[in-house]
Amino acid sequence: MVEVFVDGIPVNVPVGTSVIQACAEAGVEIPRFCYHERLSVAGNCRMCLVEVEGAPKPIAACAMPVMKGWKINTDSAKSRQAREGVMEFLLVNHPLDCPICDQGGECDLQDQSMAFGGDRSRFEDMSIDGKRAVSNKNIGPLVKTIMTRCIHCTRCVRFGNEIAGVEDLGTSGRGGVMEIGTYVEKMFKSELSGNVIDLCPVGALTSKPYAFTARPWELRRTESIDVMDAVGCNIVVQTRGGEVMRVVPAENEEINEEWISDKSRFAYDGLKRQRITEPFVKGRDGVLKPEIWENALVAVAKELNARSGNEIAAVSGDFTDAETLFAVRQLLHGCDSEMLMTEDSFPMTGSGVDIRSSYLFNSSIAGIEDADLVLLIGTNPRFEAPIINTRIRKAWRTSPVGDIKIGVVGADTDMTYPTTHLGNSADSLIDLANGYHSFAQDLKAAKRPIIILGSSLMDRPDSIGLTQIISKIAAQTRPEEGWKVMNVLHKNSSQVAALDLGYNPGLRDLSGVKLLFLMGADSGKVNRDILPADCTVVYIGSHGDAGASIADVVLPGAAYTEKNATYVNTEGRAQRTTKAVNQPGVAREDWKIVRALSEIADCKLPYDDVYGLRTKMGEIAPHLLKAGELEGANFFSEAATLAQAQDSHSVSDQSLDAPINKLSDFYMTDSISRASQTMANCVKACDELV
Repeated sequence: MVEVFVDGIPVNVPVGTSVIQACAEAGVEIPRFCYHERLSVAGNCRMCLVEVEGAPKPIAACAMPVMKGWKINTDSAKSRQAREGVMEFLLVNHPLDCPICDQGGECDLQDQSMAFGGDRSRFEDMSIDGKRAVSNKNIGPLVKTIMTRCIHCTRCVRFGNEIAGVEDLGTSGRGGVMEIGTYVEKMFKSELSGNVIDLCPVGALTSKPYAFTARPWELRRTESIDVMDAVGCNIVVQTRGGEVMRVVPAENEEINEEWISDKSRFAYDGLKRQRITEPFVKGRDGVLKPEIWENALVAVAKELNARSGNEIAAVSGDFTDAETLFAVRQLLHGCDSEMLMTEDSFPMTGSGVDIRSSYLFNSSIAGIEDADLVLLIGTNPRFEAPIINTRIRKAWRTSPVGDIKIGVVGADTDMTYPTTHLGNSADSLIDLANGYHSFAQDLKAAKRPIIILGSSLMDRPDSIGLTQIISKIAAQTRPEEGWKVMNVLHKNSSQVAALDLGYNPGLRDLSGVKLLFLMGADSGKVNRDILPADCTVVYIGSHGDAGASIADVVLPGAAYTEKNATYVNTEGRAQRTTKAVNQPGVAREDWKIVRALSEIADCKLPYDDVYGLRTKMGEIAPHLLKAGELEGANFFSEAATLAQAQDSHSVSDQSLDAPINKLSDFYMTDSISRASQTMANCVKACDELV
């Protein structure tokens, strides 16, 4: 530790700490444009100049490490003069188009020119023709470029190279002719491209879908949770007049840091398209017709009263919240039915799925950074969970060269970091389990290995056999005490909560089902071909997708931005969305629909509000009430023993490739993103702007 003095305040900081970090420790904020805590130091904007006693000239606070005894003056006359001069140079060529700039009102350049700039410029005689002008670049349907505004901070370039792992953006030319772009016109082909909008300190990079729609001071901010994948990124939903105008990330060091995927950020226009806004009941002619709530619920209640036991079933979809899962569970249990299912499958009870550690991402998302070996089996986290992929890339970037090894069993695709392809069949896993592959020795030597298993493997007929082999591989590792090796990466936001509440993973035999509830189940796995001809299908959800197309009764539910609901992410952390807008039409929150149905069917659920529901839910799964807290699993050895204790199951020679291995397939994977025009444009652009 070294002691330095910031504006007379003594501060002890580690050796190698930069001046800007030391000032932050002292509670003094230094202005900056190019510097960002999560990116490498560029030192090219010079806005962070400060005076150090004895130094011949001001120093760049972001690039200079402190020395013992330094006396740093951040608000001296020399510091103020230096910053004013830098600001003067930055504004020489900057266009005066703040009134039409989408960055207006939340622009770092505006704020810092007010705080540190002068009230006049010495370049008054500069003609309009003398100003620098740069042509705009077309880098895809998501990011709008006005490159004349660019101040060459290179944050976007460093983000692409370091965080996203896509080296599409770069600089060309020097001095006054320097430009940032893609060299040749092409799409910025990254699933994280929208984050450059937040990073850009000026209006050079803004959102195309959001362009000219609202000003930041008009928007109402609601902190919530993203449900487009199983990571549970923290977000801020910004609304105006009851409409979602944009979605931006909220900082959470344990989950998404300050990044979100493009699907999380831009698919919000799908929330207002293809919505179910009123109940529908199928008439005698086989056509769904609008109906009032009372009649629709009475029709379902009659079917419910006419059935009992396992003639009644329910299937959970991608976006079903824990409150709805619990209400449906109680409703079916009141009818003596155990037919509670999820669309996504999982090895059955004998392999240990009843033990929570068998289906969680046990290492935790933040824990990935501490790993010294990663083995990916049947998953492509780049497109299934982009934020988890950034953590793996971060672990690779921050580790000493050769210190972390990443193996892949599945498709040999670009994960944005170097990988060792071990094959794409079960034979590759068998070779690893038997120690025939050199990577097996790396596994045994690793102190903090993590094995990430894609949940899509669990939909295979040979899933139990595969998990037996993978359990054998995990058993051969020698991790340090307390380290968790096995991790499951789920695809949707509802799966973990459903398993926590006792739902059966995967579809059971539906041949005897007479009344089926689909809670937003839109993957197409449930279809009329696997149902009896006389089965009544009731769809509860927000979008008229695959599930609604086979339904006899459609009841309009709420999307994640329209309700206060609990979701559990892939690592087992319960989090809550916050209602930002009202439901369209006469739609209602899903659990309230189930509660109203129970009363009409004369099997009333014992609560009238969400607080009563959560109290009952907490009796079964207390961790669902601990919003924001990571509830880790236990009984790891018991889960491994159960997996190995079963009779040996065979495996097929079918490929272990992940279901999504290219960017164009990433954008439209669920009912909300399939309804999004922006996501459709992205799919089209992937083929056009190659």
